[in-house]
Amino acid sequence: MEIMRLVVTGPVGAGKSTFIRSVSEIEVVDTDRRATDETSLLKTKTTVAFDFGRLQFGSEMALHLYGTPGQSRFDFMWDILIRKAHAYILLVAAHRPGEFRAARRILTFMEQRSQAPMIIGLTHVDCPNAWEAANIGLALGYPNPFECPPIVNVNPTQTTSVAQTIIKLIEHSSQECLV
Repeated sequence: MEIMRLVVTGPVGAGKSTFIRSVSEIEVVDTDRRATDETSLLKTKTTVAFDFGRLQFGSEMALHLYGTPGQSRFDFMWDILIRKAHAYILLVAAHRPGEFRAARRILTFMEQRSQAPMIIGLTHVDCPNAWEAANIGLALGYPNPFECPPIVNVNPTQTTSVAQTIIKLIEHSSQECLV
């Protein structure tokens, strides 16, 4: 059986755990613990190691989904997870520009360790004060929109939206392999 590994990464509260829970065919394995630092201002629990979910495509193919912790103090887990990834998605909460620097730090970290195809998923785009995709691309270090990875809007609570995002990543991965 062929196993493809997809890493879902991003800052705290971007929707990584919810994204995986929305499409996993198994009960998600998580390492959520009570938030004890500034994270507790956003949510009561946070991922401290990783989330794991799975999607099965027939008897010959499975997609394993790994969600990273959002806090940089757990970057050793980012390193472990990205090294075996076939692709990854950076989730960014479009309505929290204060988190864009953390997203850029995570992106730089991942790019230094992996050449895997990636896309950027914008969450919370329906919230007041949500930034436009092009401006988030700039904030993440892509001044030229033609050099930016694909940016898609995703609602991590909706299975269809998450599935469409995964399809977009697979399409992007296929295009990169042809180049």
